[in-house]
Order: sequence, then structure tokens, then C-alpha cells
Amino acid sequence: MNATLVSQEPAQNHTIYDVIISGAGPVGLFLACELALAKCSVLVLEKAETPDSLLKQLPFGIRGLSAPTIEALYRRGLLKEFEIHKRLKSPHSNAVQGPRRQAGHFAGIPFHDGDIDRSQWKYRLPGSTETSLISEMYELETVLTRRAVSLGVIIRRGLGVTGFHQTNDDVTVLAGDRSFQCKWLVGCDGSRSVVRKAGGFEFAGTEPEFTGYSAKVDIADPQQLNPGRNMTAKGMYLQSQPGYLMIQDFDGGAFHDAGKPITLEHIQEVLRRISDTDVTISALHFATTWTDRARQATAYRNGRVLLAGDAAHIHSPLGGQGLNLGLGDAMNLGWKLAATIQDKAPEGLLDSYYTERHPIGAQVLDWSRAQVAIMRPDPHARALHAIFRDLINTRDGATYIAGRVWGIFTRYNLGEAHPLTGYSVPNFAFGDGTGIGDLMHDGQGILLDFDRSDALKAWTEKYSNRIRYVAGKAKDQLGISAILIRPDGIVAWASDNEPDYNELQKAAAHWFL
Repeated sequence: MNATLVSQEPAQNHTIYDVIISGAGPVGLFLACELALAKCSVLVLEKAETPDSLLKQLPFGIRGLSAPTIEALYRRGLLKEFEIHKRLKSPHSNAVQGPRRQAGHFAGIPFHDGDIDRSQWKYRLPGSTETSLISEMYELETVLTRRAVSLGVIIRRGLGVTGFHQTNDDVTVLAGDRSFQCKWLVGCDGSRSVVRKAGGFEFAGTEPEFTGYSAKVDIADPQQLNPGRNMTAKGMYLQSQPGYLMIQDFDGGAFHDAGKPITLEHIQEVLRRISDTDVTISALHFATTWTDRARQATAYRNGRVLLAGDAAHIHSPLGGQGLNLGLGDAMNLGWKLAATIQDKAPEGLLDSYYTERHPIGAQVLDWSRAQVAIMRPDPHARALHAIFRDLINTRDGATYIAGRVWGIFTRYNLGEAHPLTGYSVPNFAFGDGTGIGDLMHDGQGILLDFDRSDALKAWTEKYSNRIRYVAGKAKDQLGISAILIRPDGIVAWASDNEPDYNELQKAAAHWFL
């Protein structure tokens, strides 16, 4: 696989793209794939010359994919292309296998597979995708780049967005000494987003408690450090592999915000102070800093300019939910923006991107803040930490924390007509071995009819260009007779008995023109 694969821009000089995306990270690439799948023309502009970065290499580049992300990749036929999680979960890996395998953590407190009661998650059917998987940033970007290019997306590296000007009809995007025209601009350009700043978006939130360090070093006396994650009276340090360090120094983010060079001497001083050892670092190969600053855009849209991913929200990387949050933004926004561009969007469809995703982002920011609050090196935080550890060591506590970390409880508030409405559609399995996710590769909505109703089939014909009719029995139907599924896999309507056609029509008119 080659993540440097770049498509070539057409020869004409006056192309007006449907969408220009600033940023070729996973969120920008996944959004580009969603838009191109819906036949939109897309240009991705990326400041970096290549996708190569030490932060994307093992172990810094390892990321946990949550249930909504895994379902999204499965529903677009991409999940089978990932290999690293297969290696890391294999019997020959160094990971602990079986019921005591660590499945995740909250503020450094681990929870284990054997402690999770998955039967409490009533919409997770047998045969559903994994609740969590390990992937690598480099592999993720490679897979998404390849898919984007195959769908006709144009990717220009070494050409970052520097500004833009929008009218009621289009956007002129500046990149270096060039300009490009588009109908819509989406900022997926990270925490320091040029699009967000140039667009005048308010970025509200809280200031950091700590400076975090990620570093690759040589340690002269590694026996001085305890393995794994270590909470101390002055902070936290973790050595995931020999020489790969993560450190939290509760300095209020002062060092990170000062922008000073990260020297060997500084890393050694911080590590010695927090570990309470005289450990010696003999070489520094790479280091970067980060904080737990938590901010969120108060609006995700300004005219023809939208935000997604870290451009819309930032928080501590504790628990690894930032990537999943951004990919969820892309899955939610893609089909709505495409429908808007193609004049197939009911009134208010694009606005629902903000009303659905902003509350999810706010929950993740609070989740991050809560973890930091019990990791502080003070007596009050240690007391809370002990209580959370006791709770997580119970079956219900581990199940709740895992459900939050893995996104099992993610739901959009679409009304209370049916308890499944707003949730990700269960992966109903049919007799031929396929699941409902296998039928969603083209990004269309689906009306799933378990009762093979001629009336439902006839009703679907007026939406034939937006909604596919699928009929057939499933192995476990959860007592449901019919279900309307949005292109992003969210349940828009469901019925347990004879369908209420008024409610079905209302749901279809809300999401499909």
C-alpha cells in the first residue's frame, strides 16, 4: 500500500468543484470518499508534502477504532482492507489473550474483556462487527487515500489552504500562490485549523491542566522505570515499548504553550521528576507535546464553509476518542452535503449535521475532562480515582465504561416514535450469510421489510433514486417488522407491527426529498 498515491488535477484551469476539503488526514479523506461515492467532485488540499510522520508510526500511530467507526468502514466495504488489527489480535501477538485481556481504559484504569456483559447491549446482534479494533494511522490513511482516488477525488499535497472568500453562491479558496473555486469548503485541517480561524468560528472551551509528551528515546538504565502506566505523586509516565514514552506533567500546559524546543535535557528532567528516579536518557530521537485543552466550535457551519474533526473540536487524546469522533462527523456530513449539492435535500437536512454531531462532541469533551480530573496528582483526585477503580472492577461498571469508550450508546435525538430510532442499525443477518451492512456499500438509504409487504414495496417506488427496498427474513429481527435506514446507517423509522404509513412518510420526507 502506498499512502503517497495522489490523483492528478484535470488540465482545465477553471474547474468549479462541488467541495474542497482542507486536510488529507483520515477525517478529510473519509469525507472525500463519502462525497465522491455520491458523485460529487472533490478536491483535497493538504499542507504536508507526504503523509509520513513519526507520530503515525508504531506505537504512536496505533489507534483504537470504536464501534461506530468500525460499522462505518464495514458499511462502505473498507473494513476487510485493514490488516494490522489482525496481526495484533492473533494468537502469536504479544497481547494478553482471553477474558483478562485489557480491552481499554478510563483515566488509565483498565477494564477487561471478561468483565463486560455484552448482553446489556440489546441492539448488538450476533455477527455484528467488533466493538473495538486496533488500527494504525498510516494504514488508515493509506486505505482511505486509495479509495478516494479510485472514486475520482483529486488530492494535492504540499498545497495547504491559506485563506478563502465566500459569496452566496461559491467559495474561492487560496492555497499558496493559487486559487480554486468550489461550491462548499470543509475544514478538516486539525486543531490549528486555518479554515476555522479564517472563517471566524468561535472556539469555546477550557484551558489545559497538563503538558503531555510523546517521545522516542534511548534509555541508559531502563530498569529504573516501571513497565506500563504509572501514576505518581507528580504526574504520569508510560513506557509502552522500550524507549517509547508518554508523560503527563501537570504544569497547566505551560511548556507546550511556550513553544520551546524539546531537548534531551528537558525530557530527562521531566521524566526524572515525575518518575522520582535518576533515570538517564542517552539519546532523543523524536518528541512532541500536547495538552488536554478542550474546545469546540459553537457552530459547525458559516455560510458555505463547514468544519469537521479536530477543526471542530479538540480534547485530550486520553482514550483515543478524537479520531473516532472526527470519522463520525464525516459519515454524518457526507450524504447530507451531497444531497444539498444535488438539490435532493429536504429543508434543514444540512443543519442537522450540527444538531446531531455537536452534542456528541460535547459529550466526548466532558468525558476527556472527567478523566483528567481524576488523574491530577492531588489527594482529592486520588480519592476519586480509587472510587472509579472500584466501580470499573464491577461487571456493571466495566460494561458501562466500555459502552461509553466504544460508542455503543451513541444515539441521535430523532424523536421517541420507536426505541431504536436514532441508533445505529443492528447488523441483521440474512439466510444467505450477508448482513445489512453488506448492502450499504453504495451509500443509499434502505427500507428493510421483514414481512415482504407489497404495500411497503410500492410505497418505496417514489423514493427509488434515494431508498433501496430490501425484503427478507433475518435470523434475529428483534421483534421488528420494517425499518428505514439513513445512508449513514442510522435508524430513521421502525415498526414492530403493521407499519404506520403516516409516520413512515413523515420520516422519509424529513431525510429524503
